[in-house]
Amino acid sequence: MKKYGHRGAAGLVAENTLESIKEALIHDVDGIEIDVHCCKSSELVVIHDEILDRTTNGKGEVAGYALQELQQFTTHEGYAIPTLEEVLRLVDARCELNIELKGNNTAKPTIKLVETYIKNTNWTHDHFIISSFDHSQLFQIKEITSKFKLGVLTEENITKALPVANDLQAFSVHPPITTLTKDEVALAQKHGYKVYVWTVNQEMLIDQSKSWNVDGIITDFPNFAV
Repeated sequence: MKKYGHRGAAGLVAENTLESIKEALIHDVDGIEIDVHCCKSSELVVIHDEILDRTTNGKGEVAGYALQELQQFTTHEGYAIPTLEEVLRLVDARCELNIELKGNNTAKPTIKLVETYIKNTNWTHDHFIISSFDHSQLFQIKEITSKFKLGVLTEENITKALPVANDLQAFSVHPPITTLTKDEVALAQKHGYKVYVWTVNQEMLIDQSKSWNVDGIITDFPNFAV
């Protein structure tokens, strides 16, 4: 069972920061999950919410600011809002990267940037899973290229995600731990999909995921998830 750090190591260091990603790498994660939005000047920035208020000292929509303006804000812990490019440089293909498309119109620029890193660095297509709750963005990627592993995120159960996964010829389905059952894990795997579950933080749920043969968990605490 693979271990993915959720937004870096969100339970240990401020989520979606370079510092949180460094912490996840210390704990030998198989992968790191991050979220991306496009800012006003078109760069891809790594932040979960479309609004700055919860995690930073900024106010308003991420998309309403140019990168230079976003760089004036920090998280409440004092860390900078990173760009996807900074994350790619930091991780440097040392583990897999699950890029969740959060903001509107992030599919095409994400693929363009990642392809540049695949061409010029140690990254390969196999290092990446591109996931989203906005399945229309995954279909945009499918129209451009078949080289990337696509992950169908759902807030419901696996059964309801399978039709979309089938249409996409996806790599994986990503259900919440709250809806997971052993039978649904087996069903997804029978159809050829990997099962990556979010957000698995309790030791009991980690053990349960292992016993149900889940392919990977996404956790805030990669320090104790083994």
